[in-house]
Amino acid sequence: MGPEENQQYLEQIEQASAYIKSKLPQGVNPSTAIICGSGLGGLASTLAEPLTIQYNEIPHFVTATVSGHEGKLVIGNIGQQTVLCMVGRFHFYEGHHLRQVTFPVRVFAKLGVKNLIVTNAAGGLNTSFEVGNVMVIGDHFTLAGLAGLNPLLGPNLEDFGPRFPSTSDAYTMDFRKLAFQAADKLEGKPLKLVEGTYTFVSGPSYETRAEGRLLRTLGADAVGMSTVPEVIVAKHCGMKILGLSLITNVVVTTASSVFEEEKKEIHATHQEVLEASIVKAQAMQGLVREIVSNF
Repeated sequence: MGPEENQQYLEQIEQASAYIKSKLPQGVNPSTAIICGSGLGGLASTLAEPLTIQYNEIPHFVTATVSGHEGKLVIGNIGQQTVLCMVGRFHFYEGHHLRQVTFPVRVFAKLGVKNLIVTNAAGGLNTSFEVGNVMVIGDHFTLAGLAGLNPLLGPNLEDFGPRFPSTSDAYTMDFRKLAFQAADKLEGKPLKLVEGTYTFVSGPSYETRAEGRLLRTLGADAVGMSTVPEVIVAKHCGMKILGLSLITNVVVTTASSVFEEEKKEIHATHQEVLEASIVKAQAMQGLVREIVSNF
């Protein structure tokens, strides 16, 4: 991306943020943005005084095409906090450039958002994790990123952040602690929180058994097809970040051999992911609401 394309991208960010701002009531300025993962968009329906803006109304927003991702922004209140919910995210595997995938984060920064909560549905690699656990992301890695697939490639957007941002502290420690405290306050304690490392893969195919073993060996506790690009850009923008992964399936990693009897194992499907998300949807909504109330 050259200087002219960079300038065009900045203008698109300005146009999108200006449109959203024009729809907000006077004096309403969201301080927190929440990116809702697969099947987790119901949080938006719990906001007080909601205002909905469809993606296709917003200049330069692309369309969400994946089941479980509706494609709308909902601005409303959780307690005293004004939040912006992104119901439906954009994925690299849909054919979007990473600058399109992370475009909303830039727009949120332009609107004055300081805190980002990013949620996702992820496959569990850590053998102690169970379906329904919520992993508080402490760190991440992506082989694609190490090989050159980074949303910050190209001329730096100086208005947002430095050329070489640090990501060693991408996930804000105070927010991570707050997540565990919030879970303890939920009635009946419906969620078990764990902490771990998330790894991003491009998708859309789920991991092979060998890939699952590789990722686990490298230190990944959960794997998914989102989140990391948005987090990198949010960190570049100077936002505080909390990442939450709902473990919706266990990644199959046992080797298959013609010399051994085939074990009956469940293979990951998107339907399975959505169903697991629905089961824990209400509890996840309660968790996020409790967290935001304490920002």
